[in-house]
Amino acid sequence: NIRIIMAHFAKLGLNSQVLEVVVVSNDTAVTEKAGVDHLVNVTKHPFWVQTSYNKNFRKNYAAKGDTYDHIRDAFIPVKPYPSWTLNETTCRWEPPTPEPEAVDGKHSVWNEETKQWDLDNS
Repeated sequence: NIRIIMAHFAKLGLNSQVLEVVVVSNDTAVTEKAGVDHLVNVTKHPFWVQTSYNKNFRKNYAAKGDTYDHIRDAFIPVKPYPSWTLNETTCRWEPPTPEPEAVDGKHSVWNEETKQWDLDNS
């Protein structure tokens, strides 16, 4: 069994928005700086930050559209609804009220208009 371990890097654009996430061999990315230097050399794009697929650092795995917050040193997902607030510990968005338990295997969906959870009947 050959196991190839890869490092993941987020390409940052304007306002530190994640444009894409790419993988680099750990043989190349022996450190974050080595991975960033490699990507800058290959792509000529200057802004890269390592992200953790297992969320071992920088709070969340980066995804296209997310934002890298330099102050928190964390990737913050796109805000799903205007009423949701950022949890400063997890750097994830949370609804005004927690999602209720599933009923008969059916989960709830957030209704921004009523600011409540509705049973998903789909």
